[in-house]
Amino acid sequence: MAIQPIDVKYTAVATAENGRDGRVATDDGKLDVVVNPPKEMGGSGAGTNPEQLFAAGYSACFQGALGVVARKEGADISGSTVTAEVGIGSTPEGGFGLTVALSASIPNVDADTAKSLLEKAHQVCPYSNATRGNIEVTLSVK
Repeated sequence: MAIQPIDVKYTAVATAENGRDGRVATDDGKLDVVVNPPKEMGGSGAGTNPEQLFAAGYSACFQGALGVVARKEGADISGSTVTAEVGIGSTPEGGFGLTVALSASIPNVDADTAKSLLEKAHQVCPYSNATRGNIEVTLSVK
């Protein structure tokens, strides 16, 4: 599949020091956090970690995509939430891989409509488009 060109409107810039056991900050200073491996991976767990940052970004982005789809469909998603669970583990090849489980609560629509909105948002969300075919992403309605 060929990479599709895009008209870039914004570029985020972040720099990490000392990898998974250090610090990461954006060039504008709006994000500046200590990162440490979680205790489950032998780290101190004192700071945040890349998986938490990815989960935060993906859930926010997906919620935005859900809003775009809902407006087109005329659906009321007020009061909705999206939760992203990002797992990390070893691959059979000896590297590491990620999994993502996205779940949404959309109180003002029925379950079938909610599922349809999630599937359509998954086609629109930039994070979903970036991960498609690379990691397992599951969708569910809370």
